[in-house]
Formats: sequence, structure tokens, C-alpha cells
Amino acid sequence: MDIRYALILAFGTFIASLSQVLLKKEAAVSHDSFLKEYLNPRVIIAYAVFFISTFMSILAYKGIPLSFGPIIEATGYIYIVLWGKLIFKEHIGTKKLISLGLILAGIAIYAIWN
Repeated sequence: MDIRYALILAFGTFIASLSQVLLKKEAAVSHDSFLKEYLNPRVIIAYAVFFISTFMSILAYKGIPLSFGPIIEATGYIYIVLWGKLIFKEHIGTKKLISLGLILAGIAIYAIWN
């Protein structure tokens, strides 16, 4: 496995989580019309970043095993919880902590046995 491709996938996952933050922030804003709700800079940038992230995933799978991709992409759940706490001041409850712990344990188990 080429580490460069793993880093491409990891960065793509990271920017996809930032794109979700942009969409969530824009969803909280009131708009005058349906078009302004979907055709505004934040939404367009967010979807452009999603497109770039998808392209990065396609590129990354040229150099990493198919079984390794979901492991890296699972880190996106961790980013989302962190952004929720840092940006939106969301509460991280027991269920979220347990879920994140299970994700991290799965990543560690995969890393140890592969």
C-alpha cells in the first residue's frame, strides 16, 4: 500500500466533513426564495468540495486496498462530532462517546491485524 494514496483519502474525508459544516451553517439561514436557498456561495462551495472529495476517493483507491478505504473514511464521523462540538456547541453525550470509541477501536484493530 502506498501511504500517499492513504493520505489523499484521509484529506478527502477531512474536507468532506468541512463541507458538511458549510451546509449545516447555511441550513440555519433564512432565504427569500427556493433558488437563493440552493444557489448561494456556501452551498455551491460545499458541493464543489464534495465533488473534489469524491474525485480524491477515486484517485486514492488506485493505490490502497479496497478493504482499507472504509477504515479511513470512518474518521469522518470523528470529524463531524468534533466540528459539532467546536462550531455548533453541540453536546457530546454518552451514546456519541461510545460510538466514537467503537469507531476508534475498529480502526485500531484493523491497523494491528493488517
